[in-house]
Amino acid sequence: MTTLKTLIVDDEALARSRMRTLLRDCTSPAAEVVAEASQGAEALQQLGTLALDLVLLDVHMPGIDGIEVARALRSRADAPAVVFVTAHAAHAVTAFDLDAVDYLTKPVRAERLQHALQKAERFLKERRALQAEAAPETVLIQDRGRAERVPLSEVLYLKSEYKYLTVRTATRSHILDGSLNEFEERYPHRFLRVHRNALVARAAIRALEKYDDGEDAEGWALRLDAIPEPVAVSRRQLAAVREVLKEAR
Repeated sequence: MTTLKTLIVDDEALARSRMRTLLRDCTSPAAEVVAEASQGAEALQQLGTLALDLVLLDVHMPGIDGIEVARALRSRADAPAVVFVTAHAAHAVTAFDLDAVDYLTKPVRAERLQHALQKAERFLKERRALQAEAAPETVLIQDRGRAERVPLSEVLYLKSEYKYLTVRTATRSHILDGSLNEFEERYPHRFLRVHRNALVARAAIRALEKYDDGEDAEGWALRLDAIPEPVAVSRRQLAAVREVLKEAR
């Protein structure tokens, strides 16, 4: 069950207390009140230090009001969901212009609050999914006590050699403790199996040509962008490689 880590912001102590009581009965999702604030400046300070999912935000407060707090959050990629809670419905349009997920009027009803929590939960899930899609996929390389994330978009091929993988980019070769099968299963759209010990980046394939490796004069190999060495193609994978080249034309 999801539990939303929540900040209650309201200049009235009685309103904050009533909100806490209402939240105790919310279960799907539940909400955990991790902090409260009685003014906007205090809220901004807590928002800068706490990991929060949701802010229940009053509009009218002395000094920095709720609208200003919400406006300050708009530029943050990790900002919590904002639900305005106020006795004045006139600010609803402004609230939604500031990407608030909901707008509650006082006195808040339990059913309406639960619905707002559900909307906040959906909003957070959708945003996290979009951020995950936008984030570059990487492979973590650990070498001599240091860690480096290499974008998968830079990987031209992976070769299985002994107990390790060689991860080849245009500029470097890295050593990785892993398996080809794992990469093939996780990234079929990115890598193509060309040999029992090799995957190549589909986007890097330039040409298929005859290749004499000293053992098989009738062998084949792929030429890839940005690197001079060919990658051998097994007879078993030759048809699949030709199909990919055909589709790319």
